[in-house]
Amino acid sequence: MEKLPLTRAGQQMLDAELKKLKTEERPAVIRAIAEAREHGDLSENAEYHAAREKQSFIEGRIKELESILSRAEIIDPARLSGSIKFGATVTVIDEDTEEERTYQIVGEAEADLERGLLNVKAPLARALIGKDEGDSVEVRTPGGARSYEILSIRFG
Repeated sequence: MEKLPLTRAGQQMLDAELKKLKTEERPAVIRAIAEAREHGDLSENAEYHAAREKQSFIEGRIKELESILSRAEIIDPARLSGSIKFGATVTVIDEDTEEERTYQIVGEAEADLERGLLNVKAPLARALIGKDEGDSVEVRTPGGARSYEILSIRFG
């Protein structure tokens, strides 16, 4: 079974989501199904069908999170140094627009671009891996090629 790299923060975030699903969401949807059943004919009961659909989603997400967490390999960026690798927090500047951005390179399960968490498999992350401060990288994106200069690298 393939190990999935995760930061400690990513593991804690997924653990918290799993706990919430098991202790709050699952019991709430079970109650909603029971209430909807009391309304009689299930074939025409929209609340029942909506609750069953939500239950299916919750159970699927629980299985997905359990699978991710069971295969997780926790990597502590604070113990790393040197060139860019998994867990690094990297500040880059777009050489065309002069826009500065900071990303942490994380596992697929914890990636969230809006929060600056860049999937290790993303084209930009793959281009950055192994590079050092001051290096320039070119990344092919759906919108065309982009060039970035690496301003800083932090671990932890």
